[in-house]
Amino acid sequence: MTIGQVKEGAGAILSCAQKFLPYINDTCTTYQINTPARQLCFLAQVGHESGGLYYTEELASGAAYEGRVGLGNTHPGDGVKFKGRGLIQITGRTNYQALSTVWKVDLIDNPTMLGGKNAEVCNDTQLKYASLSAGWFWNANKLNLLADKIDLKSPIDEGTNLDTFKLITRRINGGYNGLPDRLHRFKVGVQYFVDIPPV
Repeated sequence: MTIGQVKEGAGAILSCAQKFLPYINDTCTTYQINTPARQLCFLAQVGHESGGLYYTEELASGAAYEGRVGLGNTHPGDGVKFKGRGLIQITGRTNYQALSTVWKVDLIDNPTMLGGKNAEVCNDTQLKYASLSAGWFWNANKLNLLADKIDLKSPIDEGTNLDTFKLITRRINGGYNGLPDRLHRFKVGVQYFVDIPPV
C-alpha cells in the first residue's frame, strides 16, 4: 500500500502513517490482506481502534480485567500487565500467550512489545508487533472472508455492504461501538482503493 492509502484509509496524521507504513505492509503480506477491499476494511477498523494509528496501548489501566478468567487473567496483576495493546487492542494473558507461541517471542515477560502508549514513543519492535497483532486478530476471526463481500463501488452505508461491515465491526468490538467513525474512515479512504488491482 502507498502512504496515501494508509493515511486516508486509517484516518491517520502523516507522521503516524509514515511510521506504520512498512509494518502494515508486512502485516498485510503475512495475513493475506491483499485486495483493495480487505485492505480498506482493515485500515478503517484499526484506524478507529487506534485513534488513527496513534494509540498502541489502552488508555485505561487494565485493572478492570483483573481476575477475568475468560481472558486467561489468573495471576495477580494480569489485568494491568495484559491490558489492551496493539492496533486492535489485544487483551488478556491467553491472547498474549497465543501470540508468543505464533511469533516465538516472549510477550508474557515483555507485554509492552505489543505497543507502548502511542506511536510517538514506540520503538520499531513495538510498531512491528502492534501492527502484526492486528493482522493476527483479523486472520483469526476470518475477516478477510467478510471483507471479500464488500463492493468498493457501492456505498458502504447501505444494503449488503453495511450489513457486512457491521459484522466485521461486531467481530472486532463485540458490538457496534464507533460504527459511524469506522464508516467515515472507510468513506474517506475508498477513493484511494477503487480500481486498484489485487496484489
